[in-house]
Amino acid sequence: MLTTMPCRPADTPDTLFNGRLFCRQPAQGYRFSIDAVLLAHFCRPAAGETVVDLGAGCGVVSLILAYRHPGVALVAVEAQEELARCCAENARANSFTHRLQVVAGDVRRIRELLPPESCERVVCNPPYGQMGRGRLSPNPARRAARHEGVATVEDFAAAAAFVLRNRGRAAFVFSAARLPGLLAALRRVRLEPKVLRLVHSYPGADASLALVEAVKNGGEELRVLPPLYVYREQNGAYSEEVAACHTP
Repeated sequence: MLTTMPCRPADTPDTLFNGRLFCRQPAQGYRFSIDAVLLAHFCRPAAGETVVDLGAGCGVVSLILAYRHPGVALVAVEAQEELARCCAENARANSFTHRLQVVAGDVRRIRELLPPESCERVVCNPPYGQMGRGRLSPNPARRAARHEGVATVEDFAAAAAFVLRNRGRAAFVFSAARLPGLLAALRRVRLEPKVLRLVHSYPGADASLALVEAVKNGGEELRVLPPLYVYREQNGAYSEEVAACHTP
């Protein structure tokens, strides 16, 4: 049963899984989208594992993992104070505080925030926009979440390598156009890409996102999964697979 909380004027209360999961997020700042939902379903932790969510935002990926995998513990790391607050409130609202710890801090200071080799899994939805390129949002929170004005994909990869135990797994969702940069960043810190799945808006469209799972100190072997389509057709309904991600 969800714990009810008054919503602040600057926040909006949203739900997932037909109202079974509560998620508050800033009305004007960074708001989660389908990429976070896909990442949460791409990660498949085992019972007893600890998952660290780097750049957690309002905590939606951690919340979905906590809901779908009741046997895992989670640590959500978020640099933006407002988003970290939302994440902590969401953990309380869904009665996950015994399994979901929120750490406010910059991933570039990961050594000051978490112990080394302290988890079996990492999930990460880093900013897609490259520093100095593309249109910047006038909203500071959205700009920080979407563009590498502060932490870069290399910083997130290094943080993942630091907290992962040997043979631990890191799951990333990233821009398909910048996939080479992500793969290079992962390999530089001995996170070997093992699984790749490209995400397309609909059949016939170019890939827009890439889901990547890497193993710390893993061998060189990459499994490329079939493409994932968000919609059945252009301007159509969700594909069967994506629609299933929203059901309890």
